Amino acid sequence: MAEKKPEHNAPVLVIGLGRFGASVAEQLVKQGREVLAIERNQELVQKWASVLTHVVEADATNIDALRQLGAQEFTSAVVGVGTSIESSVLITVNLVDLGIEHLWVKAITPSHGKILTRIGANHVIYPEADAGVRAAHLVGGRMLDFIEFDDGFAIVKMYPPKETQGFTLAESQVRSKYGITVVGVKSPGEDFTYAQPDTKVTRRDILIVSGHVDLLERFASRP
Repeated sequence: MAEKKPEHNAPVLVIGLGRFGASVAEQLVKQGREVLAIERNQELVQKWASVLTHVVEADATNIDALRQLGAQEFTSAVVGVGTSIESSVLITVNLVDLGIEHLWVKAITPSHGKILTRIGANHVIYPEADAGVRAAHLVGGRMLDFIEFDDGFAIVKMYPPKETQGFTLAESQVRSKYGITVVGVKSPGEDFTYAQPDTKVTRRDILIVSGHVDLLERFASRP
């Protein structure tokens, strides 16, 4: 049976308000989502109480405490606890036992992630590792942003190589030369536009490009 998708506007339970958990919770609130955040550090509870929908000081490794807070009513939860692998695992087990369908859990190491997957976390996230990969691709200088997917496919925001400047995409033939696709072009002071064969690229433009990571790196390495 296919996994049921989480409801778009359903409330979200966030456990742990360290850098990762707090960032996720804050962004969800900005998107108009209701968030119940659980954190056992009183200082962090006070820090985020005025920003998030609901912030409660509690120990999420205690399943009875989660029940009292109504955690079992949620369909989606994010576990941002990472400094203690034991706490991360205990919290995840509790959420699985409470029947929460969609669990996004932060992992520190591959072995930590493997444990989380085996006990029922259906979305394991490696924020430090992902940030490291992204930074490595950006260090070269031409790429401005980089998002990689599981199958080696990526989308990047980058400055245009010289061979594309002053030409339309049809004239520069980047797709046939490099096997990548220019999805869109952003000119200074103008709205983003989807790329067409007759789209002309200037030196000041920014390109949105998709393709396999190796091919994108080759394209971005052009002078």
